[in-house]
Amino acid sequence: MDDNSYLALKESLQTIEETDQLFSFLESQQTFSFPALENGLFPAAIAHESTGYQSIWVRDNIHVAHALNAVGKTEPASKAVATLTEYFLKHRDRFDKIISGEANPKEVMQRPHIRFDGNTLGEIDEKWAHAQNDALGYFVWLYCLMLEQGHLTASTQSLELLAAFVRYFEAIRFWEDADSGHWEEARKIEASSIGTVVSGLIALKEYLNSSDNWDDLQHQQTQVTPEILDSLIAQGQTTLEEILPAECIQSDPLLARKYDGALLFLIFPLGLVKGELADTILEDVRTHLMGDYGIRRYLGDSYWCADYKEVFSEDDRTSDFSDDQASRDQYLKPGQEAQWCIFDSIMSVIFGQRFLESGQDADLEKQRFHLDRALNQLTTSECPFGPYRCPESYFLEKGKYVPNDITPLLWTQGNLMMALHRWKQTLKAQQ
Repeated sequence: MDDNSYLALKESLQTIEETDQLFSFLESQQTFSFPALENGLFPAAIAHESTGYQSIWVRDNIHVAHALNAVGKTEPASKAVATLTEYFLKHRDRFDKIISGEANPKEVMQRPHIRFDGNTLGEIDEKWAHAQNDALGYFVWLYCLMLEQGHLTASTQSLELLAAFVRYFEAIRFWEDADSGHWEEARKIEASSIGTVVSGLIALKEYLNSSDNWDDLQHQQTQVTPEILDSLIAQGQTTLEEILPAECIQSDPLLARKYDGALLFLIFPLGLVKGELADTILEDVRTHLMGDYGIRRYLGDSYWCADYKEVFSEDDRTSDFSDDQASRDQYLKPGQEAQWCIFDSIMSVIFGQRFLESGQDADLEKQRFHLDRALNQLTTSECPFGPYRCPESYFLEKGKYVPNDITPLLWTQGNLMMALHRWKQTLKAQQ
């Protein structure tokens, strides 16, 4: 199939057969290739060692594993989550020391590391913005979801680990803890991180209620009770009510943020935000962050800003700017933020889910609109990384938007795979 045939097929997608044909074609082009390490963990991106994305990120692995599980590819998803569990068990002392007060959570290198060497499950001796409560919340959420689904089996050790997560969230007072969040940048109190932890705690409670394993939820022989879990969930939800639909409402103008694409994940896959609040977030993203090529993470995002490769060397492009973001922000010109490719697929899934519940044509139109955008984000034969690849983002290079060097990004692949899966469900519902 040549580019023209692919475009013709992509533009139709009126039937389940056409959707299956497109999916099969993209699979044949390795668009949905998820090469894993021997232990099942996924690098953030395929190849391109100069980007540093061959390391393992907890957050990316959870999103990829969730996507695979959502479309029925349970085995690789389970393997990745099981190995993440092994990693956290290996470094559980990170949690214990902060819980006991031996380590200071303000020193981010003392926190549990969310980026590590996947081959050895060892920590990387490099300063990094490890204060990322969302990554930890995502792990608890998916691990408990897969336990409840019967894809994984809890052990005494893993239940003790979950208790350590709870005590850790309590010790850092996650609902008022400034972290670096989804984008690993300047620390602030942000709704997307708080909401992810709340989702993890809710999933843990649901699993424990269904399995009756409450007695085994102990940290150093101290029981974590339902009351403790309920109190933490309530603390997080109360703070979310104060912040949402914004990401951050701190008075510092360098931290305050009204719109952020990360808030979409509270709608899907976490399912925490619903109704009118979800409507507001979706419309905020569509109105303020959506560009011609993708969706900005947030206004003022300088990561992969215009001519990024000329401004920063290979070694500096993915450096930790969390303590000195101004040094990167100075190169951004308004309106020239990178436009990311992980969001349109998620929005298509959300509107598809709404259509299945509402039957409203407006939801169907938005599902199709964002799916079309996501498919149009695939690279062409002009791309140095090859055609039919899922980029992290498009950025301005010499006045033209092109895929950035993190192509393909496995997170983008997983989201597009789910969007096509949901589109097929929509077509089935219309039969």
